[in-house]
Amino acid sequence: MSRVPGWLGRVGARLTEVGKRLEQRRAEVEREDRDDRDAGSGQEPAPRSVPATDQVPPPPDYAPAVRPRPDPAQAVPWGVRVAAEAGWRLLVLAGTLWVLMRVISAVQLVVLAFVAALLMTALLQPTVTRLRRIGVPRGPATALTALFGFVVMGLIGWFVTWQVMENIDNLSDQIQDGIDELRNWLLNSPFHVTDKQINEIARNLREAVGANTEQITSAGLEGVTVVVEALTGILLAVFSTLFLLYDGKRIWQWTLKLVPAAARPGVAGAGPAAWRTLTAYVRGTVIVALIDAIFIGIGIYFLDVPMAVPLAVFIFLFSFIPLVGAVVSGALAVVVALVTQGVFTGVMTLAVVLAVQQIEGHVLQPFILGRAVRVHPLAVVLAVATGGMVAGIGGAVVAVPLVAVTNTVAGYLRAYSQEAAVRHSPKPHGATAMSAAPAPAPPAAQPPPEQPKEP
Repeated sequence: MSRVPGWLGRVGARLTEVGKRLEQRRAEVEREDRDDRDAGSGQEPAPRSVPATDQVPPPPDYAPAVRPRPDPAQAVPWGVRVAAEAGWRLLVLAGTLWVLMRVISAVQLVVLAFVAALLMTALLQPTVTRLRRIGVPRGPATALTALFGFVVMGLIGWFVTWQVMENIDNLSDQIQDGIDELRNWLLNSPFHVTDKQINEIARNLREAVGANTEQITSAGLEGVTVVVEALTGILLAVFSTLFLLYDGKRIWQWTLKLVPAAARPGVAGAGPAAWRTLTAYVRGTVIVALIDAIFIGIGIYFLDVPMAVPLAVFIFLFSFIPLVGAVVSGALAVVVALVTQGVFTGVMTLAVVLAVQQIEGHVLQPFILGRAVRVHPLAVVLAVATGGMVAGIGGAVVAVPLVAVTNTVAGYLRAYSQEAAVRHSPKPHGATAMSAAPAPAPPAAQPPPEQPKEP
């Protein structure tokens, strides 16, 4: 019993010593935090008293300096950080574009039909506007315009089909005669082409056709599906055109409700600008294509090229594909002239096509289309190639107007954002207002006073 109080006393003394050390350590931590705050605020740290037992001796002079480790974000170079920030945003945009393209490819028929309806509406809308101005109600004006436009397009298609069916037999005979003449010319040419080589080329062509007979047959069976899809697309385009002509303004107002409220004023102004660009593009392209078809058709008609009128219609239709369409249609006319009328007629047809296309590129397009829809030739080529790869001929047709409209919308939104920034910026005051104020106009020079005449 006498040893228990001594043991408890030693434990109490040890606990008291531990408590003192904890209090001392807490005081040191508080002083260090206070010194750090003073150093951050630019004040001199308060002197502190450190027991002699806790002082750490300074390192010797020969010891290397130890630098603190930097923040990992600061250790990465600035250019790498900028590239990483731009990279993940580009990945998000690329993913969004990929998903959008997948959705468009899934409903490609609907998209192409609606785009065709937009192009036809841009072509026919001015006629509806003129009829409304002279007092025709909206419904009859829309019906008359649509009926006239669809009848003209149908007649063009019927005329092309009729001319081709009427001249296909004669053309095939002339092509066969032209091939025989070309074969004789090659045999007598300085290229030293032998009859055996020509027969070998013909045999290879026959074998290629025979090897692909199954694919050709399957393509013929799929032709029924293609016809059904084409008719469906035509009907969708016709109905969409009717509704756009009749109720296009309210459709646009409803579309604006889907846009966020902050961006709605800019989009509301960009829409009419884009529509004016599309209308100018479609009307200008129709006029240019019509001029190309008329002059090239007259040229090949006087050169006695068979099916001059159907070829002119093909030139008109292919002119809606910028650059590529003119080359393809011109090459078709040259080939027909070459195999049916000989080399001289083919060369003259090529000269006519090149002359008309040069006039178109340097005179007609800048004068008719103007600067509002001018697109760089490189952008035209890339757009046509991309549209053709994505959606075939339809994509190649709508690629350039899409690029022109996008260019107009981007330019309008950029100008609108700059104007909004200037409008919402704080007005200058004080010395800034004095320096920003326009300088007053100098006073007009006064004529010197007349001197009194001497008597």
